[in-house]
Amino acid sequence: MAVHSKHPAAAPPAPPVREKTGHLMLRGWCIFVMLMSLSGTAWVHAFGELTAAVITIAGGILSVILWFVIRPPVHWPRLPWFVVAYVAWATLSLIWSAWPQTTALTLLLLWITTIQALFIGSVLTWRELVRAAASALKWVIALSILFELWVSVFVQAPVLPGFVVGTADDPIEYWSRNNLFDWGARIQGIMGNANLLGPVALLAIIVFAIRIAARAPRRALLWAWIAVSAYLFYRASSATAYVAAAGVLVVLATVLLMRRARRPGERTRYYLGYAVVGIGGLAALFFFRTTIFSALGRDSDLTGRETIWEKVLERASERPWIGWGYATPWAPWDPAFDGWIIDHGQTVLQAHNMWVDIRMQLGIVGVVLLGLLYLAFVWRSWFFAVDRPRWDLRDDRPYSSLTLLPTLVGAIVLVQGLAESSPLLLWGWLFVVMLGSKIKQSPHVGEGPAEQSAAIERGEPEKQEP
Repeated sequence: MAVHSKHPAAAPPAPPVREKTGHLMLRGWCIFVMLMSLSGTAWVHAFGELTAAVITIAGGILSVILWFVIRPPVHWPRLPWFVVAYVAWATLSLIWSAWPQTTALTLLLLWITTIQALFIGSVLTWRELVRAAASALKWVIALSILFELWVSVFVQAPVLPGFVVGTADDPIEYWSRNNLFDWGARIQGIMGNANLLGPVALLAIIVFAIRIAARAPRRALLWAWIAVSAYLFYRASSATAYVAAAGVLVVLATVLLMRRARRPGERTRYYLGYAVVGIGGLAALFFFRTTIFSALGRDSDLTGRETIWEKVLERASERPWIGWGYATPWAPWDPAFDGWIIDHGQTVLQAHNMWVDIRMQLGIVGVVLLGLLYLAFVWRSWFFAVDRPRWDLRDDRPYSSLTLLPTLVGAIVLVQGLAESSPLLLWGWLFVVMLGSKIKQSPHVGEGPAEQSAAIERGEPEKQEP
């Protein structure tokens, strides 16, 4: 029988490092939180507003409890202070709000989403965060396909919220329109809205591609997930998502070019080219919007959005500096919004532009705070992606594909925010706050107190710097 030498040349064999059960459960909880934000209104459609509210509030309370129990290392001076300022101003608007009940209710959603974002960013490493996002997106993509398949194969009729089979006054009311096998029609997934499904499918393609570039296991399956996500992206046929995809490609190409720069000043010409493409693209989108949106099957006014913007800005002009009070989304039962703006026979629940929406809700002060928040996020995420990781004299460390995620998410939400208010809540807000705070707390993948403490919790030995 083989025996170990009394003077071995290497360490005796040991089983592979396994994650502790507690950390596995923690990551599972983070996946569920992301799933809740990514699936959007699916919880309301499936279980009703009361059940969805109870799940959301209970989830926020549980994350706060876990935060106090785990006590992850947090560098408090490096909190995302523009996020704090924006949330504080939104909270102060409760004092002068013209719709205090709606403000209080939507503030609760804002606070819970913000806390959840900060919580996930503090307890997961960069690698775990991207892995958790991929897992949550797999659930959303799979459930969207299965839901549409169930409707088309077994129900064979449009479905209303609450799994009710019936006839609606307008197709906009349907949770699923039974369009899966109608190739020329749009599908809506579990969100019940093609304009919400499109950006999520685009995000899924990005996250799965980053996982492949990071040499994650089972890459063949990731390619399959990309194919399914691309199918949903195409079938959602969201003009906003198409423009966002173009923005993502421009940002990705520029980042990869920036990483190739070797000499001082070489990036300047790339920045100039990026500015020309960006400004030219926006100008073309504005001056040729009739042709572009007609090609995408949309009206030149983005399906009535310009009319909505005019009415919202008209109300905003009455309280230009502090606004009317926070309300994201607008509550349809509030007299201030019930019947105010009607589209397809339904009360509109957002301004379909996050800047116009905040202009009405929180005034010019709120727009400035939101602008500073996104400027800080874009600035940090950009250099997080284009700069080589460096914290000492070494300047030859390899780039990580994981650093691409924040800047590409920024491209999606900023483009989406021009035609939707959804970046102000749900996954748009969660990912911006989560990734922005993560960059500030852990500016290098795998390095720093937050990254190392989570690795130790998984059962890995503490990393030693060579």
